[in-house]
Amino acid sequence: MQIWVGLGNPGAQYALHRHNVGFMAADILAETHSFGPWSKKFRSLVSEGRIGRHRVLLLKPQTFMNDSGDAVQQALRFYKLDEDALTVFHDELDLAPFKVKVRVGGGLAGHNGLRSINAALGPDFRRVRIGIGHPGPGRKDLVTPHVLGNYAKSEMEPLSDMLSAIATEADWLADGDDARFMSEIALRLQQDQ
Repeated sequence: MQIWVGLGNPGAQYALHRHNVGFMAADILAETHSFGPWSKKFRSLVSEGRIGRHRVLLLKPQTFMNDSGDAVQQALRFYKLDEDALTVFHDELDLAPFKVKVRVGGGLAGHNGLRSINAALGPDFRRVRIGIGHPGPGRKDLVTPHVLGNYAKSEMEPLSDMLSAIATEADWLADGDDARFMSEIALRLQQDQ
């Protein structure tokens, strides 16, 4: 069993925020791979299914970003798993929009969801970093409105293409071939341009 967590904030008013791209990834993974219906468990919405030959539990914490670690810890404890089984999908300011990078461990880059999970479990979990771009160097005042702002109409098509690529290439991620996952997404997105 692997646990894949999409980070976001619950509530319709947040649905299209850049900060909610982790929720968007979880939704398209569930849809593309015909997961079961979403239900409530571990202070989250959960959906179970298979990606390739792997059982995966998708988790969308309903705790708001700052308390995501509690929901994730509950799920891992229930299934008697450690952070090796965990993959977290989240928005990344320091990555160009619609770029996807995977890494294990690393800094928190001011991300409250990552900070909460790190506090609960430590830093050694796999992250799928989904680029949202930075509003500009030296413009800290613009970071919060950017992160908590909706995707623009002009961004909807590239957003949809990127999320579709994540879902289509997810077998590589489930198999632990992070490099192949990233390269296949990059190739797919180049073809879409």
